[in-house]
Amino acid sequence: MIRLLTNITHFTADWLVRVAAVGLVLMTLIIGWQVFGRYVLNSSPSWSEQASLALMIWYVSLAAAAGVREGFHIRIVALENAVGPKTRLWMRIISNIIVGGCGLAMLVWGGQLVAKTWSHVIPSLGLPRGLAYLGLPIAGALMAVFSLERIFEELSGEKITDEEDPRWS
Repeated sequence: MIRLLTNITHFTADWLVRVAAVGLVLMTLIIGWQVFGRYVLNSSPSWSEQASLALMIWYVSLAAAAGVREGFHIRIVALENAVGPKTRLWMRIISNIIVGGCGLAMLVWGGQLVAKTWSHVIPSLGLPRGLAYLGLPIAGALMAVFSLERIFEELSGEKITDEEDPRWS
């Protein structure tokens, strides 16, 4: 069962990173076009700023969720390395519970934000404002699932994800 969860979450995190990378590239192209339009053509597109902001919310949220799964968020391991294995285990479990709680908060409050703003239209894009924020509850749900996977990993004693890079420990 845990192997199936691991395969699904690994595939999902890989997909999230790829989508986030595409979002970053698109945002960079849009901002580049906006700057070119403003300073060279003296006419920048009206939609570029709002499109860039919406893309940024999405790609940052999705990449943050993938970071929970892949373990590439910044953390300080000095205290973790100074304690024994049993204390270290519980520190990691508690840390993952906190991260999962933050993910659930993003799911709930992000979902409320989407619901409250769905009827508002972004004038320059003609899209619901809630669509721009939809990445928040999606990323929150994924963070909660990825944190749960890490808790199972710690309790089972199996290292499913390879988060420890000797260059940083």
